[in-house]
Amino acid sequence: MDSPDTIAAVASAPGRGAVGVVRVSGAQVPQIAVQMLGFLPAPRFAQLTNFLDAAGEPIDRGLALYFPAPFSLTGEHVLELQAHGGTLVGDMLLKRLLEMGCRMARPGEFSERAFLNGKIDVAQAEAIADLIDAGTTAAARAAVRSMQGEFSARIHALQAQLTELRSAVEAAIDFPDEELDFLPGNLLQDRIGNILAAFDSITAAARQGSLLREGLNVVIAGRPNAGKSSLLNKLVGDDIAIVTDQPGTTRDVLRQHLHLDGLPLNLIDTAGLRTTADAVEAEGVRRARNELQRADRVLYIWDAARAGEPQDFSAALQELPHGVPVTLVFNKIDLTGAAPAIDESSSPARIFLSAKTGEGVELLRTHLKASAGYLSGETGALSARRRHLDALARAKACVAQAAVHLTARTLELFAEELRRAQLALGEITGEFTSDDLLGEIFSSFCIGK
Repeated sequence: MDSPDTIAAVASAPGRGAVGVVRVSGAQVPQIAVQMLGFLPAPRFAQLTNFLDAAGEPIDRGLALYFPAPFSLTGEHVLELQAHGGTLVGDMLLKRLLEMGCRMARPGEFSERAFLNGKIDVAQAEAIADLIDAGTTAAARAAVRSMQGEFSARIHALQAQLTELRSAVEAAIDFPDEELDFLPGNLLQDRIGNILAAFDSITAAARQGSLLREGLNVVIAGRPNAGKSSLLNKLVGDDIAIVTDQPGTTRDVLRQHLHLDGLPLNLIDTAGLRTTADAVEAEGVRRARNELQRADRVLYIWDAARAGEPQDFSAALQELPHGVPVTLVFNKIDLTGAAPAIDESSSPARIFLSAKTGEGVELLRTHLKASAGYLSGETGALSARRRHLDALARAKACVAQAAVHLTARTLELFAEELRRAQLALGEITGEFTSDDLLGEIFSSFCIGK
């Protein structure tokens, strides 16, 4: 990519600090360096020098590093100025660069130029942002794996296997009179099976990375006074929600973020689900139902000390959004004398606990990790996003459909499904990605990255 613009931005975090970094990238970098420093620094060598204003007076004194194209992070000429930290110094340096013809960089534009110049692919660029935003050690390690190209390499390996099959099959299609025995049917079926197994492996690693990055949205719902806020407080380990004997105490959505052995969990406490004439409480119930629509899992809290048959809660569960996974939590076993227990064979799964005493809460924590498919510890997770999982699912579905066409010996349709699978995989690395999606991806980065 040849861009006419030379871009500049403050690349370090705003505020007071020991060092502030200003980054410049583009064709004009050599001329700008001479004007601002009085000389062009030696490539990839940190040099202590003055940073000069238009009158030749020092703005600051610091380190200058010059990376000539194409051996730089963007593939263009790059200059980095390491000055003393502080908002004013960075702003003065940036103002001087703009005076010399630079343009303010858009969010993520340095990474975008690195992608367009073939330095990284889209999955690696997204991993850079994920590493910056990582909230746990496991998430950071997953991001580093993807940033270094492990995720992309596994995608490319899948594409290579699909290409090999396509070339063999399409040769037989294009030259039917040659009677090419391109691949025996059993061998083709075996290769399709190996490819489907590879999809399962990479999807499992990507799903772990997606969980580490985005977390699990868990909505705590149920009737008033079932103990929803008490359970939130017990899981968090702090009295962040008001708990009283009066029904309808919670009238708004309360959010809290925590980690379960490295799994980010977004807990959402909601108003008790009931019909009410109170306008404020009714608004809380409406917001609660909105959160239920967006939940990854619902913990429906039921008062175990409440008299009534099991059919009482079955009607309430019917009102929950269709397709959202539900766990039925029987709370207040301290009032019934029941022992903490879990029954995952039921539909939905049932957990018996006491939010007041904490009995059975550890069962719930274990259940949440298991239901999310989360594996603790070093699992080889790859930093991934929901769009990656969607692309993997579509690609695998195409390969599975290709296997059906192979059985029917409809080779043209077999080859077409493999082509569609390759296109879906190409969306992950950016080989077949729309400009709109690229713009959305890089706009989420910070300025200077």
